[in-house]
Amino acid sequence: MTAGVQDEGGSADPDATSALLPSRVAKLLSALFYGTCSFRIVLVNKALLTTYGFPSPIVLGIGQMAATIMILYVSKLNKIIHFPDFDKKIAVKLFPLPLLYVGNHITGLSSTSKLSLPMFTVLRKFTIPLTLLLETIILRKQYSLNITVSVFAIILGAFIAAGSDLAFNLEGYIFVFLNDIFTAANGVYTKQKMDPKELGKYGVLFYNACFMIIPTLVISVSTGDLQQATEFNQWKNVLFIIQFLLSCFLGFLLMYSTVLCCYYNSALTTAVVGAIKIPCDLQFGFLGESAC
Repeated sequence: MTAGVQDEGGSADPDATSALLPSRVAKLLSALFYGTCSFRIVLVNKALLTTYGFPSPIVLGIGQMAATIMILYVSKLNKIIHFPDFDKKIAVKLFPLPLLYVGNHITGLSSTSKLSLPMFTVLRKFTIPLTLLLETIILRKQYSLNITVSVFAIILGAFIAAGSDLAFNLEGYIFVFLNDIFTAANGVYTKQKMDPKELGKYGVLFYNACFMIIPTLVISVSTGDLQQATEFNQWKNVLFIIQFLLSCFLGFLLMYSTVLCCYYNSALTTAVVGAIKIPCDLQFGFLGESAC
């Protein structure tokens, strides 16, 4: 007899069954929410970076981080959500998430333009086995043989699909594999840092954005990205401003949905959802956003 699930007569415990159902629903909805947010932001970012020709994807990322900070801080002030106040231990608790996010963002932007679409899709699939490996090493999580075989079947299927276009580009390969590593590590460490007794999911989201916005801003200034953004000639265009603000809000939703998906599911599930989304991104021709 399983405690809490069956009574002495062998019938299912209604309380245990009802407790399991919301958990399964939450897992499914959080994964769908993450996939939907990922896809929606691609459409908006595509319009900004290609249709309007906005020259600064890094500044766009900074706007998304700023929106995340403001929304969460206002929500905390109004007691809608709760996360710990800042102290000196926050940086230690959060490390190395901000570095991983910045690395993921930079390598993602650098890699997508250097490879053909089929090859890019193949190499981004390596995020999945890397996530499985890091979860085993860092989180001490064990997966069944069926799941392991399924992961490598995804890789094999991607290679078969792109078999006619396996162009070699060493620089592109390096950037994509680095992006895979940063993406996998970011997902695993996000899962690890979301202990409710520590930062919790809102604390991870808020302080991660706070710590990573400064180095990203420095990168933007040093590369001339910020100057290009300030000199952009569409800032008086109301439709452009609306879509820019929409992208910032969707950036918050994407960060939140990523944390939520990791919270209710495994980092591996989040990686699989992200990998499923990539072909949709490529179908719409968007090459300026790193896959999450």
